[in-house]
Amino acid sequence: MSEIILKYGCNPNQTDAKIETEGEMPLKVLCGRPGYINFLDALNGWQLVSDIKRATGLPAATSFKHVSPAGAAVGLPLDDAARRACFINPKVELSPLACAYARARGADRMSSFGDFIALSDVCDEATARIISPEVSDGVIAPGYDAAALEILSKKRRGAYNVIQIDPDYIPAETEKKTCFGITFTQRRNDCVIDESLLRNIPTQNKELPQSAARDLLISLITLKYTQSNSVCYAFGGQAIGVGAGQQSRIHCTRLAGDKSRIWHLRRHPKTLSLEFLPDIPRPERDNAIDLYLSNDCEKILDDWQSVFAVRPDIITPDEKRQYLSSISGVSLGSDAFFPFGDNIETARQNGVSYVAQPGGSIRDDNVIAVCDKYGMVMAFTGLRLFHH
Repeated sequence: MSEIILKYGCNPNQTDAKIETEGEMPLKVLCGRPGYINFLDALNGWQLVSDIKRATGLPAATSFKHVSPAGAAVGLPLDDAARRACFINPKVELSPLACAYARARGADRMSSFGDFIALSDVCDEATARIISPEVSDGVIAPGYDAAALEILSKKRRGAYNVIQIDPDYIPAETEKKTCFGITFTQRRNDCVIDESLLRNIPTQNKELPQSAARDLLISLITLKYTQSNSVCYAFGGQAIGVGAGQQSRIHCTRLAGDKSRIWHLRRHPKTLSLEFLPDIPRPERDNAIDLYLSNDCEKILDDWQSVFAVRPDIITPDEKRQYLSSISGVSLGSDAFFPFGDNIETARQNGVSYVAQPGGSIRDDNVIAVCDKYGMVMAFTGLRLFHH
């Protein structure tokens, strides 16, 4: 039996907290003192990035908050707009893994504040330098090169949580969880998510490009580790909107859609042209951008000189509608079937062209009909992905 004593449990009043396993612990803490929620985020995040790399063959990263991913991505290059939206200096050389984390963090920068990071590959110096200026609780990876570990060990005055996990570790087939003194036992969710799940396409349009298949896999794997009910929008090799833990599926679809619209609008020319005062920290920039893009954007003009170097040119509602109406090719995954076609209507309003969901609703015909109305492609995976 191996164990690691934790700072405290889910809350400070929940004392005597630890993690333990039969045999040798498959991870070690290189820096910091992770807590209960830190390890839940780390271990769920590690599984997510491992699955994405297995499915796509690309380095992957995720940004976790409160046991659900705020973002997930693969290591595709960042164009100029993506660099500016993610606060990445255009002259900085990025490794594929660094690109993956910059994208994952950039999916929902508001929610990623104080995140726990998971990386599929050994953390290199370029990735550590991307992590360094962000407000984050810790990182888990299969290893760290010397320069990366030195950078991360200095973060938060040496208190930053750095965890190394054995990439060859395979957990037991059966997992247990205790609630109110009662132990639940079940088979671990070791389902494999790959392109074979996308072959059953009941819609009239059956043309699924490779890029869309990749994005659907990213969305489904993200959902596998997201608190249910959940829906995930993906585009360009990354999640761009995750709706987690909602009791109604339409609310998941709307929440994730709202986040995806913000992701797109962060790349609007007017947003990218915002000029901040040089001493404004990143979190305050994110807050200002969120307000700038909100329905209360006029408030940002009341005190603009406290944040911006130049008075911002507001994006009008008509400009937003025109910009967002040009968006298409977005992929959408759902962790359970869509009970009504209203989810597809909402998805279409957010540029969705490709859908993956388990199917099995008594209203499947209605959902298919709505997809056909818009020429969308939908795959029935036959796999529910609830996560609790």
